[in-house]
Amino acid sequence: MTVRRATTGGAVLRPRVTEAIVSATFVELAACGYARLSMEAVARRAGVGKAALYRRWSSKQEMLADLVRQAVADTLPPAPSTGAFRSDLRELLGELRDQVAAPVVADVVPTLLAELRHTPALAEVVQADVAGPRREVGVEMLRAAVERGDLPPSVDVDLAVDLLIAPLLFRVLVTGAACDDAYLDTLAAAVEAAVRATA
Repeated sequence: MTVRRATTGGAVLRPRVTEAIVSATFVELAACGYARLSMEAVARRAGVGKAALYRRWSSKQEMLADLVRQAVADTLPPAPSTGAFRSDLRELLGELRDQVAAPVVADVVPTLLAELRHTPALAEVVQADVAGPRREVGVEMLRAAVERGDLPPSVDVDLAVDLLIAPLLFRVLVTGAACDDAYLDTLAAAVEAAVRATA
């Protein structure tokens, strides 16, 4: 992880310590939620002193925003490029399913979403660094499909991106229902039809 905050007193930010803090933050967030998350609890779970956190971030909010931003950058997949819209869509859905179905992610995302109205800085990070890059992947995929002739040029790209992402996220994060490969195959066919209907 690249840490932007300058160190004080010549301290060196050791990668292993940073990795322990990152892991501890998300586990603690999943366990107790944003409101009860504290720098002290993260430091204790990571096995480090509080000074190790405060050398990197000045507050819980800054720490979480930075770690969410970096986690997204590390896991953002490239736009699928299989040569056909249906298979691109199926690959995208598979990547997204695997990411959001991870236990820590499934526990952390709901508490983050619940906090957005109360923490504008966190909402800005989620919109700009979580939702934004993933929507761009969808836009890139749709534009490639239009250029190949797989989709008509009149497709409503903004609405289509919603259709690519929202149904799967709702199923995994809200209902907690099963999302196996057979379901993704059916979902890909349904989403493709819905995307064509936006034209």
